[in-house]
Amino acid sequence: MKRMLSGIKPTGQLTLGNYIGALRNFVKYQDDYEMFVFIANLHCVTVYQDPKELRKNLKDAIALYLACGLDPEKSTIFLQSDVMEQAQLGFLLTCTTYMGELNRMTQFKDKLAKQEKNITAGLYVYPSLMAADILAYDADYVPVGDDQKQHVELARDLAERFNNRYSPTFTVPEPLVAKVGARIMSLTEPTKKMSKSDETNKGCIYLLDEIPVARKKIMGAVTDMLAKVQYDKVNQPGISNLLEIMSSLSGEPIEDICARFEGKGYGEFKKAVADVVCDTLQQIQDRYHEIINSGQIDKVLEDGANKARYIAHKKLMKVQKKIGIEIRK
Repeated sequence: MKRMLSGIKPTGQLTLGNYIGALRNFVKYQDDYEMFVFIANLHCVTVYQDPKELRKNLKDAIALYLACGLDPEKSTIFLQSDVMEQAQLGFLLTCTTYMGELNRMTQFKDKLAKQEKNITAGLYVYPSLMAADILAYDADYVPVGDDQKQHVELARDLAERFNNRYSPTFTVPEPLVAKVGARIMSLTEPTKKMSKSDETNKGCIYLLDEIPVARKKIMGAVTDMLAKVQYDKVNQPGISNLLEIMSSLSGEPIEDICARFEGKGYGEFKKAVADVVCDTLQQIQDRYHEIINSGQIDKVLEDGANKARYIAHKKLMKVQKKIGIEIRK
């Protein structure tokens, strides 16, 4: 069985975009792949986080993973920091990463372009740690949003570089991008990705938003003056985004949705989108409350870390022997 790995960095509450772009697909994949899913809490601290908020976000993320349908009997679910081998491998891969490669990483480039102050070294080198997250487990596939393919490409480059420099050691991973819903956009600025750090709090739907709040956000989503429900990301980015959301959650093809709402107003269309979104959120939230009060999170993380640690340790030892820093037999 092929192995798949991915993770989410919960620097804020998980969003509908996280669900459509990642979590929902993890649930589908766990029946066909050996699935490894981790909470990327080390990546969270590349920028300052309030400790109390971070702890809550991490616990909520794990509960939401389970609430969305991830089964710990089918998937290995763990905290990144519980497998220290990943961080050590991350440093070793940093030593094989060129500064030019890190300079081209989108997050660093964006902050540099905005002339942000106090950019940390952790933010600069975290793509090497992300590569270690992937390569430690010989993942064949990494499901990502289309804006994250760059990180998988770096992991591929590092794997090939190490394999060529020493000997075959790492599996070279393939990025897997969903055709629909891979990148859900902001409801208020549909040319930008839906983000956990949305300052207005109107363009982003959180999985734990109260149902009336989520409905209001959909009804207030930016549209256009064309008065036609059609998929045109250039001229109608707002409507196209709502179509992707509805299609992703309902399974109804976008062309069928467009045909169903031909000649109808945006208000009626938005109401239908809101119904689908709110039904989805209600199911997730009901399950979330059961899990968060059950005490099962600690057991899931302990079991997941034990399995992940065993695999990552074997890989780290192999790497250290090949590069010459491991002197014990």
